[in-house]
Amino acid sequence: MEATIHRLRSGTRRTLRAFVPPGLVRPRRPSSLERAVPALALASLLLLAVAAGCGNAGDEDPSEAPNPLLRPGQFTETGPSRFSVRFETTAGDFVVEVHREWAPVGADRFYNLVKAGYYDDTRVHRVVPGFMAQFGIHGDPYVNYVWRSALLRDDPVVESNRRGRIAFAKAGPHTRSTEVFISTEDNAFLDEDGFAPFGEVVEGMEVVGAFHSGYGDGPPRGDGPYGAMALARGNEYLDEEFPELTIVVRATLVEP
Repeated sequence: MEATIHRLRSGTRRTLRAFVPPGLVRPRRPSSLERAVPALALASLLLLAVAAGCGNAGDEDPSEAPNPLLRPGQFTETGPSRFSVRFETTAGDFVVEVHREWAPVGADRFYNLVKAGYYDDTRVHRVVPGFMAQFGIHGDPYVNYVWRSALLRDDPVVESNRRGRIAFAKAGPHTRSTEVFISTEDNAFLDEDGFAPFGEVVEGMEVVGAFHSGYGDGPPRGDGPYGAMALARGNEYLDEEFPELTIVVRATLVEP
């Protein structure tokens, strides 16, 4: 399902979206939902195929430890009131400072994801110049499948979506999961739609501005990565079809 946040700049409509299971909520603007129906159908079918694969326990090597990211329910630790995260990417490094009082639910989820290594070896799969850069689809489709329903209730919007602020992408009320975006311009119009920033880039904003944007937005607005396929195939799809995407090599908590 696509979020239905729209923006008009120079006559061009832009949207901010995160794919979530169908049937959870009805976005505020049905016209966007209608455009998203083909993507929703494909995403549902592909994720069901992934789920079927998850059930083939007999194919697993019993000597291999299970990936802890396949159990979202265990990542519920309360984060510090303030903490920093260093992102190492193929475009350079940048640092995000998180303020839990801005959006405690989102800040705690982000803390747990970083601590668990969720963002390591992910791709910045959506970059819209003059708007934002988005990442948080895991490279392993099995991980994407289990996190698709680990949704968060919304935080009240305390701080505005100014340039450099980071918030979770969503597709309507209470649909935040793992995808985050960094505003590369002041996007105050997102405030009224409930996008609650939980932190901001304090070092390396020029790196964020250098993320590869040559593929454009995803369908139907452009020829960039297709969110449904990225969820279902992970890095295999992104690396095969969009090899120039910026890679988040590692995200680590910075010691105070």
